[in-house]
Formats: sequence, C-alpha cells, structure tokens
Amino acid sequence: MNKIGQLEVLNLKDLIKDKNEYTNFIVSKVNDHALRIAVIDGEFHWHKHDECDELFYVLEGGLFIDLEDRTVSLKPGEIFTIPANTMHRTRSKERTVNLCFEKAVNDVIGSN
Repeated sequence: MNKIGQLEVLNLKDLIKDKNEYTNFIVSKVNDHALRIAVIDGEFHWHKHDECDELFYVLEGGLFIDLEDRTVSLKPGEIFTIPANTMHRTRSKERTVNLCFEKAVNDVIGSN
C-alpha cells in the first residue's frame, strides 16, 4: 500500500479552491515529515513545536509570522523556517495560502 501523496497527482489549488475560513491539513507525507496546506484569513494562536522545526512557503496572499522579538512578512514565493521550541503565531490581512513542512505527529491525512 502506498503512503498518501505518493504515486498520486495532487492539485493543491483544487484542494483549497472553495476554502475561505481557516483550514490546515496534511496533503502528503514524506518519510517522517508532513506537507500541510493552510488557508488563513486572520490570526492563529501563539504556540511552539517542542521537537521540530517548521518551514512556511507562501503560495498566495501575505503571511505575517509573529515571533517574540519581531514580525516576519512573507509574500508569495518566499519561505521562512522557525526553529523548534520557538514561540510564534501566524496571521494575515487577507486570504492567504501557505505550505508548511514539519515533522508528522500522528496527524490524519486531510484533517485540520
């Protein structure tokens, strides 16, 4: 049996075309990591990932990543990696779509 996302063609735009409210779900797993896609319009809560780094790649819109000492602003095509155990939150002023690459932790494909 193949892992989800392997040997299948996935169209990321189709997966989120009707999404306007916050959603965040795994679209594929690669070894022990997960590729997530998120739609955000507003802000997510402050949090940290104790045991893994997290990479954001913006596809559409503009993503702000608040850290304890500064805010990073990302435009489409830009990436930013947050080290493990770093407090952060994401937010946007418009519908924003981003990919997130992080260690998989018992998440279910397609859930948010």
